[in-house]
Amino acid sequence: MIAIRGLFESHLTVSDLDRSVHFYSDLLGLAEAHIVPDRRVAFFWIGAPGKAMLGLWETGAGPQKMTQHVAFTVEIDDVLVSLNVLRQAGIAPLDFNNKPTGEPVVLCWMPAVAIYFHDPDGNLLEFLAMLPQPPRPDLGVVPWSSWSK
Repeated sequence: MIAIRGLFESHLTVSDLDRSVHFYSDLLGLAEAHIVPDRRVAFFWIGAPGKAMLGLWETGAGPQKMTQHVAFTVEIDDVLVSLNVLRQAGIAPLDFNNKPTGEPVVLCWMPAVAIYFHDPDGNLLEFLAMLPQPPRPDLGVVPWSSWSK
């Protein structure tokens, strides 16, 4: 199985994104990582950028219509082999839009390579590894094959 090194991110659903952004940034002092107003989502770094993150999704805004999501920190090579490992365990690897996939995706604003999957109760889980290249937020979310050219 894939060696999990730590917890990278957790996500919460919120009823009012603007109010929650104010709370987490101004009152709790978390550093803004990325806000996507049209998707009603905000990400905050916890500690140093690239080490841990909190995602806030306005109710109903998540691509997987999620209520619970956890991302585990793994090595880059482990994300790349995880598709086969997950399939061998009877688990469907998913892309960012909850569709079955044959390759990981890159979240270019970070940048990080990731693969998604569900636990037996439908919670969304993710294997994620930060990439050494500079962020490219203009690219959005792309397949690994596009990023690694």
